[in-house]
Amino acid sequence: MSNKSTNIEELGEFGLIDHLTKKFSIQQKSTLLGIGDDAAVIELSHDEVQLVSTDMLVEGIHFNLMYMPLKHLGYKAVAVNVSDICAMNGIPEQITVSIGVSSKFPVEALEELYEGIHAACENYKIDLIGGDTTASFSGLIISITAIGRGKKDQITYRSGAKEYDLLCVTGDLGGAYMGLQVLEREKEVFKANPNIQPDLDGHDYIIEKQLKPEARLDFIQYLKELEIVPTSMIDVSDGLASEILHICKASKVGCHIYDEKLPIDAKTSMTAIDFNLDPTTCALNGGEDYELLFTIDQKDFDKIKGNPHVSFIGHMTNEQDGKYFIDKSGSAITLKAQGWNHFDEQ
Repeated sequence: MSNKSTNIEELGEFGLIDHLTKKFSIQQKSTLLGIGDDAAVIELSHDEVQLVSTDMLVEGIHFNLMYMPLKHLGYKAVAVNVSDICAMNGIPEQITVSIGVSSKFPVEALEELYEGIHAACENYKIDLIGGDTTASFSGLIISITAIGRGKKDQITYRSGAKEYDLLCVTGDLGGAYMGLQVLEREKEVFKANPNIQPDLDGHDYIIEKQLKPEARLDFIQYLKELEIVPTSMIDVSDGLASEILHICKASKVGCHIYDEKLPIDAKTSMTAIDFNLDPTTCALNGGEDYELLFTIDQKDFDKIKGNPHVSFIGHMTNEQDGKYFIDKSGSAITLKAQGWNHFDEQ
C-alpha cells in the first residue's frame, strides 16, 4: 500500500472507478462488456445478451427524508436503475433490492418504501427476485440491481457515435434540478419556522420530476417500432453536459450543441429565473432528469423527426474539432461538465 494520501474528491466518481478497477481484466468469454457503460453486457446466446446495472442511494447524499416521501423514494430507486437498462436499448426484466436501515425506522415506514418499489415494478413490468437487509448506523441505504435483456445487434453503447451523427434528447431538461431547489428552499424555511407551511403551489411539474422521475422505457419501445437503433446512448443522470462528454470520450468524437435547441419547460425556466439562475445552465448541469441522450445516423432522421418528445440539439464532429456549446449569439464555448460530484465535500 502506498504512503501517498489522495483525497477522493480529487478523482471524482468516474475517476475513482477507473482508478480502482484499472487492474481488472475480463476473465469470462460471456462478459462482453464490464465496467464503463450504463450496464454490463453478458452473452446469453449467439444473438441475445443480458444487461446488469446497479445503483446505490444513500440518505443525506442522494435524498433527504424531510421532503422525500418513502413511497416516492422506493419508486425512484427502481426508476433510476431501469433507466440504465433503457440507456443500453434493452428491456428491464428483474430487480434485486438491498437495504441498510437503522432502528429509527418502524416496520410501517419500510412498508411504505416497498409500496413505491412495488408500484414501479408494476409500471415497468419487472419482477423483484431477491436482495438483502442489514442494519445501518448512518441512515437509510438502498442498493438496487436491475437485470434486462436485448438483442446483441441492437444493444447501444456510449462508444458508437460517429462524426456527423445527430445528437438527440428526450423530454425536457433542468426540471428535476429546479424541483430540488424549491424543496431545499422550503426545507430551510421550515427549519427556521416549523409553523410555516411549504409554498409549493405551481411547482407540481418540477417537484414530480425530482421526487418521481420516470425511466424512458416508453421511448425504447418507440424506437423498436420505428426500427431505429441509436449509434450511442446514455441516460441524463449527472447533467446533460457531463453525459455528452461521456459519449464523446467513449466514441472518440467531438460535438456541437446549440443553446437554442435545448428543451427547457416554461415552468423550469421561470423557476430558474426566480432563483437568479440561468435556465440553460440548469439544463446543462442540473442532472437527475433521467431522459435519454442518444445519437442517430442522419439516414434515420426522417423516421423520428415528427416526434414531439425528441429534440435535436446538435451533432457529432471529428474529435480534433473539439467539444463546443454554441450560444444564442453564435459564439462557440468549450463544453465543460459542471454537474454534481458525489464526492465533493458536503
